[in-house]
Amino acid sequence: MAACIEEVSSSLVREYLSRKGLKRTIACMDEEHPRTEASINNRSHLRQILNLEDLYRKNKEHNCPLKSLLEIIVKYHITNVKVDKINCNKSDFLQSAPIRLFDSPAVTSAVVNDTKVKGLRSDPEEVCCSKPVSISSLPESKSPSSHSFWAAEAENQMDPLVSASLMDKQTPAFESTQKSRANRARRGLMAGPVTKTSLSTNSKGQNQRLPKKDEDYRQNNAEPLMAGVHHKSSITQGNSGESTGGCQDLRKASERQQRGNSYKTEGLDSPKTQKVRSGPEVSELNVSEMVLDDISDDDLQEVSRASLQRTAADHSFDGRPMDQHMATELKAVLLGSCVKCFPLEWRSQAFTFSEMHDLRYGIVQKKGGPCGVLASVQAFVLKMLLFECPHGIDTGLQKLRPSNTARTKCLVKAAAEILWRAGEERRATVVINSGRNHFTPVGHYKSEGVLEKMTCFIFDNFNNLLLFVEQHIEQFELGPLGCILLTISAVLSRSIEKVREDMDVPTATLIGAHGYCTQELVNLLVCGRAVPNVFDDDIELDSGKGNVTLLKGIKSNCDVGLLSLFEHYNICKVGAYLKTPRYPIWLVCSESHFSVLFGLQRELLTSQDQSLQFDLYYYDGLANQQEEIRLTVSVGKWSPSFKDVGADLVPPLDLCIRTRWNDAYVNWNDTEPIL
Repeated sequence: MAACIEEVSSSLVREYLSRKGLKRTIACMDEEHPRTEASINNRSHLRQILNLEDLYRKNKEHNCPLKSLLEIIVKYHITNVKVDKINCNKSDFLQSAPIRLFDSPAVTSAVVNDTKVKGLRSDPEEVCCSKPVSISSLPESKSPSSHSFWAAEAENQMDPLVSASLMDKQTPAFESTQKSRANRARRGLMAGPVTKTSLSTNSKGQNQRLPKKDEDYRQNNAEPLMAGVHHKSSITQGNSGESTGGCQDLRKASERQQRGNSYKTEGLDSPKTQKVRSGPEVSELNVSEMVLDDISDDDLQEVSRASLQRTAADHSFDGRPMDQHMATELKAVLLGSCVKCFPLEWRSQAFTFSEMHDLRYGIVQKKGGPCGVLASVQAFVLKMLLFECPHGIDTGLQKLRPSNTARTKCLVKAAAEILWRAGEERRATVVINSGRNHFTPVGHYKSEGVLEKMTCFIFDNFNNLLLFVEQHIEQFELGPLGCILLTISAVLSRSIEKVREDMDVPTATLIGAHGYCTQELVNLLVCGRAVPNVFDDDIELDSGKGNVTLLKGIKSNCDVGLLSLFEHYNICKVGAYLKTPRYPIWLVCSESHFSVLFGLQRELLTSQDQSLQFDLYYYDGLANQQEEIRLTVSVGKWSPSFKDVGADLVPPLDLCIRTRWNDAYVNWNDTEPIL
């Protein structure tokens, strides 16, 4: 452990000296204290070891962020040590002083109910516990949210017995919370209905039974819940002495709950499909009490998912199971032969998003191989996220921190658009995994249990295509075959015959050696045609003997573009259709790997400013990227005198950028350049 601490400390000092530009000091340190194999040379790795991710992220938000990790640590200890001491003293006082209050069961129940109001997500067992509870077992207090969406969801998931008990035995503090909840109910934003009780409180605080007609109304008026609109809550509070009621009271409360509500199960897959049918007639709602309010995507996540399930359930699509003939043709165009199998890297790759705070838009690649497919889908996800999905007043950077719902919707639209384009915007085919074999392979066909389980669905309407992809998005986003499913869907949308016609050599494959994506596959996903070249239009090569070879290129401007390191080495020529796409998003082909480079402003594509300066963001799903990489590009600022100095240390990404903007100087800001 001592050696590890010493290496981390040395690396921290070296990082400080490097950020300060003290190169001679670093050289002296390397001479007197040489580096070892355990030395840490990656700044991101050093941050992870020191658990500085949160501090580093907060530091970047400042107008003048500190450059070195050592300075961040020093600032944290200087500015927070006194605050920590004060908080520690308060915590000790809270843990020692009120413990004696819990000797009384009545006081215990009151405290538990009050904690329920503050926590909003406490477990039912904590609420109905009748024995004294220590302060350590109480849930941590939280400030009530501006929306009671999740509070309602938590209550709906409670045991009916506990829920009924809570309705009849509330504290005055909980009554105030229910008023806020009733306001939210009038806005139509709650996940579940607000259950009425048969008790009300008069001016003296005594419990009073509601009239008989109200009881009959509760029992007979079991109309379906209408679009999330709920009646105003009339939950009231009785005497505080009833807070210690036992199991018999709970049973009675459960019976009242069952008489007042009827449950209807609408599905067998999830207990969340159970709904409480206690809503009033639409004609009895007070429209004047309803208000229009804004809620975030996170609050609407479950509502959106439920709406999707209802919409998808109303539509059924007929599919055609895969047969051996089609599977053989697919393997031939993808792998070259029906005796070959999909590489393991492909069979375990889906379009799963990163959970890093600054990279929530990014799709994570597990292993090398299908990078071209992932980068293509990533580019269209960014297009949807930044330029096509409505986000209100969100800025570009805020759009790069999407909710789970928002990024999944962008993935749905991106996949549907890729397939629709491959089908010439007239038809599309979606392949999904049915989970069972549709044919038994015979002959020379080699089976790996992938194509045998697939079912094909053909669409001639984009809205139906979008709905179907949305219905089965889990297979693409979470299932192990997501990458293969989209690739096969794109091939069948284009048709195997047209894919071969697109190629210069009909015997070429879409998956090359070592499981790498070929340019044909990338072009199929990006442009809708499996052409092997990246220049504009077609080129005819005349051998001089009357033999003309046709080389097929990009036919028109694309939504997303491509930059290639091969062009820097004069191996190929990327045409204007890919260099100047409709959106500032480019795939980057560098050293047999595809990644994504993108900007937030479309103006940089059309600006004629010779001294243009703008920011580009770089994402590589395979690099285990831990932080946002922001590059500042200054056009015309790269002096020719720099060309011969440290040429071996120029990042390949800089060279790719200069194929689009000549003499551009690239500033990596606070990120270490990728060499």
